[in-house]
Amino acid sequence: MNLTSIHSVYLIGIGGIGMSALARWFKQNGYAVGGYDKTPSDLTHALEAEGMWVHYADNVQEIPEAFKKKDSSLIIYTPAIPAEHVELNFFRDNQYQLYKRSQVLGFLTKELKTIGIAGTHGKTTTSSMAAHIMFESGQPCSAFLGGITQNYGTNLLIGNHEDGAGWVVAEADEYDRSFLQLSPDIAVINNMDPDHLDIYSDVQSFYDSFNEYLKKLKPEGIVIRRVDVDVQIPSQASKAVTFGESVEADYRIQNVVVEDGGVTFSIDHDFLRWNNIRIEMPGMHNVMNATAAFLACYYAGVSVDSIKQSLRTFGGVKRRFEYIYKNNQLVYVDDYAHHPTELEALLKAVRMVFPGKKIATIFQPHLYTRTRDFMNEFAQSLALTDELLLMDIYPARELPIEGITSEVLLDLIPSKNKQVVRKENVLQELEKLNFDVVVTAGAGDIDRFIQPIKLLCEKRYGRGN
Repeated sequence: MNLTSIHSVYLIGIGGIGMSALARWFKQNGYAVGGYDKTPSDLTHALEAEGMWVHYADNVQEIPEAFKKKDSSLIIYTPAIPAEHVELNFFRDNQYQLYKRSQVLGFLTKELKTIGIAGTHGKTTTSSMAAHIMFESGQPCSAFLGGITQNYGTNLLIGNHEDGAGWVVAEADEYDRSFLQLSPDIAVINNMDPDHLDIYSDVQSFYDSFNEYLKKLKPEGIVIRRVDVDVQIPSQASKAVTFGESVEADYRIQNVVVEDGGVTFSIDHDFLRWNNIRIEMPGMHNVMNATAAFLACYYAGVSVDSIKQSLRTFGGVKRRFEYIYKNNQLVYVDDYAHHPTELEALLKAVRMVFPGKKIATIFQPHLYTRTRDFMNEFAQSLALTDELLLMDIYPARELPIEGITSEVLLDLIPSKNKQVVRKENVLQELEKLNFDVVVTAGAGDIDRFIQPIKLLCEKRYGRGN
């Protein structure tokens, strides 16, 4: 890949969270940037406001000529784009410089010291925490994130990397084996629950990919993993450490106290104890995320005091336990959870913060294959809510699978207060329920209901705090 001759960059799937971060990087570095996405969204509107050209029809004729100049155009696509996509095939058939998002990210980060955050769950929160710590401590750092940070209002942070100085924080995404394009100096693995079995042939192939990721570690690199993550430490690693609640962990999480919607905890290591670590986010999963970010930044050279201070000011990520509405009578939380383990962590965190409150959950399953592969696990996780409105499966890139429906999933959930709702009936059915906390969860287009549900909350109880 040679960027010296490139003047314009066209992204197919520009509205995706990872793609939009690349779009912003190229725009901020002086390139003309445009792209296609299937539907308008807040993110595509933001990109347009930042000076990028976006359109929503799969039509080569609508693409401006500036992006069709073969010798000076770079085309980037996400693997979530269907194989029959007209624009993608136009660029492919005409042999443009065409790369996957992960290949471009690997190219942009290969010369910089990299913290790669891997794991089925928590990549975005952990990466955002680590990036915030680095920025707050004054470290030169850039970050490509899978969510919009509350502190900075963006998914891209660009630091000063003169003479190759500083770090880059990047999510090491297992989807489509994208993380195999990265070469981290510090490789973090937060957890390893099977997912994306439409991409991997079986569960063992999924696990094997994490070992392949660790083989990409740079010489003298460091591996940081949760204590129950079973991986092979590569020979080039200079250090490999574990963290978790177990006494077998090198860095042990202790003294966890939930208070005022956040968590305070300690980390023990040999004869050291780091006390009064505070995050303003609930749930043990976020304690794990914070510990992973803590250790990544510690081994990157940030002082313990700076890390602790920065974690206290971390504001979270949009759609990760995000408070949309809150007062003494009603709370509305939105979350991206779309895997049964994430759903369980989310609903347990809600219980942790609001004990004894009645919880109503609106969940939109994401992908037919994921619903099929984890049908029983989804049923058990969704049983943790008091009231359930289950939306139809969001297909994303997939066609329906016979026998895999929300109705089938609903029958497996061991709860009484449950129903399948169509999109057009979500608000109507929610208004009928009695609850103290309402939760929306999913990775499809359920986010389009956030503002209407917020307005419903305000209609009941006035403006939130």
